[in-house]
Amino acid sequence: MNLSMRDAYGKKLADLGGTHSDLVVLDADVSASSKSSYFAKAFPDRFFNCGVAEANLAGVAAGLATAGFHPVINAFAIFIALKSTDQIRHDFCYNNLPVIIAGAYGGLSDSFDGASHQSVADIGILRSLPNMEVIVPGDNRQVEDALEYAAARKGPVYIRLSRNEVPELPAVPGFAAKTPLRLKEGTDLTIAATGLAAQWSLDAAELLEKEGIKAEVFSVPFVKPLDGTSLEASLRKTGRLVTVEEHSVVGGFGSACLETLAVSGVRFSYLPIGIQDTFGDTGPYAELLAAYGLSPKAIAEKIKTF
Repeated sequence: MNLSMRDAYGKKLADLGGTHSDLVVLDADVSASSKSSYFAKAFPDRFFNCGVAEANLAGVAAGLATAGFHPVINAFAIFIALKSTDQIRHDFCYNNLPVIIAGAYGGLSDSFDGASHQSVADIGILRSLPNMEVIVPGDNRQVEDALEYAAARKGPVYIRLSRNEVPELPAVPGFAAKTPLRLKEGTDLTIAATGLAAQWSLDAAELLEKEGIKAEVFSVPFVKPLDGTSLEASLRKTGRLVTVEEHSVVGGFGSACLETLAVSGVRFSYLPIGIQDTFGDTGPYAELLAAYGLSPKAIAEKIKTF
């Protein structure tokens, strides 16, 4: 059985607490869900439960950051992106403070709580803020790498996390260099996916290969900054780009790819796969992914039509 992403996050956070004495962790009373509870147990004097008050959570973190600490704030992605936006913009970003923002239960992964708790716009909101970096890990290894990276940064970093168990992607170099990670070579089209969508895209590429369609697949954890060099090189070969994300297609990862590649001079046709400007629904996670066109089979079918 694969480890859930939230457990992998919590364990790595506690590990970092032993090597980073400036690390302090704050939670909006959801530590049992975010798994910041691992850090709380290991370092109770450096853990602060700020209650269900995300704006206050961010404000306290800003104060700690100005006092020489490196705070990590934890809440559900939807609430941290919306209820803390003022503090994130004015305190974290404007002052370029070293704060790690951990958005739990990203995308549709809080499946049974429905649209009120599902986060399909957080990437679009937070990547628009100056000085903010945005990382969407595709597996637990990338979660660990993201935390190590963010703990060494001097400015704000948003890490979007999923609730669920996740398989490991093929181990390929490039995370430290913030470059897209090529998981599979191909000649017919380029698939760029962020977060868990990288695994679904890889599975879709295997289905497509059985029908003679060879897709080149990239896992892209760094949504901002987004390095378009390898994607540009791939598109010069394939001429077709498909972006896949567990987020609205409005303003998210696909939009970031287009912003980056539009100035490259490469000509390509484009298919965005994601949540089509709608709210989520309630139900089992796998069924929701299929309903919103994000299962491997649904991705493959869309690509065949494309």
